Amino acid sequence: MIAGGGIAGIAAGIRLAQAGAKVVVVETRKKLGGRATSFVDVRTGQTLDNCQHVALRCCTNYLDLLERLGVIDEIEWHDRQFWIERGGRTSVVKRSFLPAPTHFSPSVAMLSFLSLNEKRLLAQCMLAIMRVDRSQWVTRTFGEFLSQHGQTDRLIRRFWEPVIVSACNLGVARAAASSALQVFQEGFCAARTSADIGIARVPLVMLYDSAEAVLARAGGELRLGTSVRSIGERKVTVSSGVGPDESLLCDRVICALPPERVGDVMDPQIVARDPRMGAMARITHSPILGVHLRFDRPVLLTPHAVLVEGSVQWLFRKDDEGTSIHAVISGADEWMPLSEAEITQRVLADLHAYLPGSAGATLLSSRPVKEKRATFACTPEVEQIRPPVAAPRGESEILLAGDAVQTGWPATMEGATRSGYMAAAVVLGKEPRGLLVPDVAPAPLARAFGLRG
Repeated sequence: MIAGGGIAGIAAGIRLAQAGAKVVVVETRKKLGGRATSFVDVRTGQTLDNCQHVALRCCTNYLDLLERLGVIDEIEWHDRQFWIERGGRTSVVKRSFLPAPTHFSPSVAMLSFLSLNEKRLLAQCMLAIMRVDRSQWVTRTFGEFLSQHGQTDRLIRRFWEPVIVSACNLGVARAAASSALQVFQEGFCAARTSADIGIARVPLVMLYDSAEAVLARAGGELRLGTSVRSIGERKVTVSSGVGPDESLLCDRVICALPPERVGDVMDPQIVARDPRMGAMARITHSPILGVHLRFDRPVLLTPHAVLVEGSVQWLFRKDDEGTSIHAVISGADEWMPLSEAEITQRVLADLHAYLPGSAGATLLSSRPVKEKRATFACTPEVEQIRPPVAAPRGESEILLAGDAVQTGWPATMEGATRSGYMAAAVVLGKEPRGLLVPDVAPAPLARAFGLRG
């Protein structure tokens, strides 16, 4: 039994079913994907993603999952990023022919929004990042790391902050240094293609369509619209909302529910003896705000854009013309109390400031989507209590999955996939990392600079 049909639950179910196990996946909603899914907007009838999710080439396990689902070709890859300043001046960060970790050097040297001295400081800090053992920085913030390595406030605001708030959903002052260092070590430094951006061509929910057939071929099933009432080591009680609750017996349970739900449904005896359950209850969250905008004419001519020192961090073009745009605000605590009108007004102010040509466009529709518990907050405090997939010393046989468990990654689709693969490995009698796809190996020159796998 797998409780939860988010990416972690899907990943565990697919790996187990393909190994011949009979798997039942139970999901409260009538669709798969958890927080990385889509919904039909009742105002327009459009299918919209909850928020823009992207993959990087270094997300080896998530890409493996898409391959197993038969949808890897639905990902469109981009090898460059467009950084836009107020007024519209644009810098392009792209990989060159140079080997990693020097592949971004030519484009970074041309960045218009950083001074020559800031570029020098950036290069020095990147060298330090390659040499550091990130496991020694779990208890400190990335802001502390940057301060220790001489990064100025302006450089942090203009470069480090946009990258980390997008990757970790927290600013540098709160994000655990270990998580932020992982982003740069594996995403920027290890290989030339590691930072290539992959964006789904279809609504996210469509990526999971084949999961049900994979489960069925192994004799399992997918139960959507079915809520988990309670979880024991050999039994999961569920409700479809019609008729009495149903108790399903099983050999093993993988709990892939959000951390805040685990304590509500777990057998109290398991909660009492398994310290992981208490840890799950103490995990805090960080919100994301996505705003879908549609205009009467093109306003964004690049596939995406990073807004330098903007309140909105990213813009994504959602059609070929650039009339439909998705604005993303990560670490969006201060935006959560705002009304839809206030959110739209603030987003438009950024849009007009960074894309002056948009000022003459008429806004046809705006649909803000608040995800108050979008990700776990990868602060040093939370990093130190993230629970393992399997309980130590046999406190319980329940397996945990979800991006909040110990995966070595921040709150990402890659982390969620890894957790599902790890739980599946334990069910199949392997050690937790036994089914993981290897990380991208650091290039020889990156190793020479001190980066280790």
